[in-house]
Amino acid sequence: MRALTVIPGRKHSLALTEVDEPRPGENELLVDGLALGVCGTDKDLVAGEYGWAPPDADCLVIGHESLGRVRRAPEGAGFSPGDLVVGVVRRPDPVPCGACARGQFDSCRNGGYVERGIKQLDGYGSEVWTVEPEYAVKLDPELSEVGVLLEPMSVVAKAWEQVDKVGARSWFEPRSVLVTGAGPVGLLAALIGARRGLDVHVLDRVADGPKPGLVADLGATYHHDGVAAAVAETQPDIVIEATGASSVVFDAIASTAPYGIVCLTGVSPTGRLLHVDAGALNRELVLENDAIIGSVNANLDHYAQAGRLIAESDRDWLKRLITRRVRLRHFGQAFRAGPGDVKTVVDLTEP
Repeated sequence: MRALTVIPGRKHSLALTEVDEPRPGENELLVDGLALGVCGTDKDLVAGEYGWAPPDADCLVIGHESLGRVRRAPEGAGFSPGDLVVGVVRRPDPVPCGACARGQFDSCRNGGYVERGIKQLDGYGSEVWTVEPEYAVKLDPELSEVGVLLEPMSVVAKAWEQVDKVGARSWFEPRSVLVTGAGPVGLLAALIGARRGLDVHVLDRVADGPKPGLVADLGATYHHDGVAAAVAETQPDIVIEATGASSVVFDAIASTAPYGIVCLTGVSPTGRLLHVDAGALNRELVLENDAIIGSVNANLDHYAQAGRLIAESDRDWLKRLITRRVRLRHFGQAFRAGPGDVKTVVDLTEP
């Protein structure tokens, strides 16, 4: 079978490689891959900036935004051939730490976790893959066109959960949210904000393409002139930061209303210097009871929340997030930015 592989740490090593079809363990599902979402983490892997191969291997099969169809399932696993499934990305530390022992492996304290397609476990970027039933999420068959969005939706579900938990430290009745970045994570975050009845504002760099329309159809307001313009009329109670751009991060932190919460989901590149008035930032955070939190990955509860959110959301709107579908044989195109891109998906089903 064919699989997308990289040699971690080596630039330009992305290849479509012939590998042996996996043999499922006694308690594993055998799954035919349908689609694979491509995100910034995958591009970092391809750039050689990130990633770890499995033990005793040089290559890593990439891909963590999965969608597949069960070919074979062990008896009593709760799955049947033909079921639509998504594989969970992270596995807990085998030691484990306290968080992993409680099913919160997304918040592993000692770094002993592994991740499909990222860290020491082959991913879902192959024509056939296996997964343990306890780390597989069954989807409604009608979600076949949008089910690949489940993993990014799980990340967003966790981010909003973290905001709620931090807000609950005192009286919290947010009215507005600023989402910075109109990629898949940002737009899905805006979708949840709109579902909550908040005044949603979305900031991105582009002025045209599909993003403004996607935001408008949520009943939200689209901005492309910087944070200052986006918050000119209202200070947001919540900021979901999904760009990782350092200047945007600090502008967003400075823009919130009192008791504001900034949730960082984008990862900033290292080595870029930015001059910040640390004293003023400290003063504002303390005197306004503001909070800044980071959020990454997701656990099984978040995947369950994501499944419900996708099932309950406008199917046509979700379909429009997937702006490009690339055949597996043309895999390289999926890792190059195209005009008007929101989410690019690799089709794993071509013969």
